[in-house]
Amino acid sequence: MSTLKEGDKAPAFSAKDQNGNTITLDQFKGKKVVLYFYPKDDTPGCTAEACDFRDNYQGLQAKGIEVLGVSVDDEKSHQKFITKHNLPFTLLADTDKNIVEAYGVWGEKNMYGKKYMGTNRATFVIDEEGNIAHIIKKVDTKNSTAQVLELLK
Repeated sequence: MSTLKEGDKAPAFSAKDQNGNTITLDQFKGKKVVLYFYPKDDTPGCTAEACDFRDNYQGLQAKGIEVLGVSVDDEKSHQKFITKHNLPFTLLADTDKNIVEAYGVWGEKNMYGKKYMGTNRATFVIDEEGNIAHIIKKVDTKNSTAQVLELLK
């Protein structure tokens, strides 16, 4: 898992969003960013997490918080996921795995006794200056927003 710590400068990134636009962390200077990493578009846990952020998105925005989801799925997959679940926030296509590796969430996973490489679910809360304010490693997919807001109290 990540060697990044709270208080560290958040690794800069540049990636394509679901519409092929280049998104960088620098674009969000002056805002808090919830950068959440999830394994795969349209799987049960990832859908629960995305829909929780969707259902609470306006409240987060009202607090000056931007939500960015990151997975190694491509733009087309993200578009389908967004359309199917009416997601109002940006999903980044980290197909070259630069972001998941920079944030230390790419690693060995184990499902049904099979080992494979994949994205470990984690949420990074980045402050207005681009520093990591909080890291959530044990994500509650159905209550992701509540987890974030609890830390920002």
